[in-house]
Amino acid sequence: MTEGQKKKLALQIIERLKTAYPDADCTLDYDDAWKLLVSVRLAAQCTDARVNVVVEKLYEKYPDVEALADADVDGIEEIVRPCGLGRSKARDISACMKILRDEYGGRVPDDFDALLKLPGVGRKSANLIMGDVFHKPAIVTDTHCIRLVNRMGLVDGVKEPKKVEMALWKLIPPEEGSDFCHRLVYHGREICTARTKPYCDRCCVSDLCAKAGV
Repeated sequence: MTEGQKKKLALQIIERLKTAYPDADCTLDYDDAWKLLVSVRLAAQCTDARVNVVVEKLYEKYPDVEALADADVDGIEEIVRPCGLGRSKARDISACMKILRDEYGGRVPDDFDALLKLPGVGRKSANLIMGDVFHKPAIVTDTHCIRLVNRMGLVDGVKEPKKVEMALWKLIPPEEGSDFCHRLVYHGREICTARTKPYCDRCCVSDLCAKAGV
């Protein structure tokens, strides 16, 4: 399939997913940018649902950037342990909040490269924050995104997140990227599932999909 054909396919898929999931948004709960930064670190190898429960306890004890920056790493770890990898996540959260406090006046930077320099923040997390918090073009290549765009034929056997991201930047209109990726999460959980055979008979893009019925 040529790049032009893939662009056309991408636009068709975007419109179908918009109809199927008109209100799709981030499944991590947050009401401030720094809280999304904490949640995306905790979400590594953990469900968003569990993260949403754990952060409630975290914010009860440490209600703002300053409190988390001043917190003992052991105290953070004790609360976030249910998310797995508790020690490394606690260390990253502590270091990240210190940088926000000391270098950014307690605010999350709206620059992609600045976000990447924060402890524990990779491209996926930085893109999520750029798209959801600052409403800038973003492509979030989580496991759902990577699996689905391969199945649909937008990329061909590419599994490395950065390579998938770079391929999608060429196909997805910038203003659509963030919402498109959120809709892929919903579609990947409900229809094009990883742990069961995909429910192609209920899929809104089955007639467009390269792997429908496979």
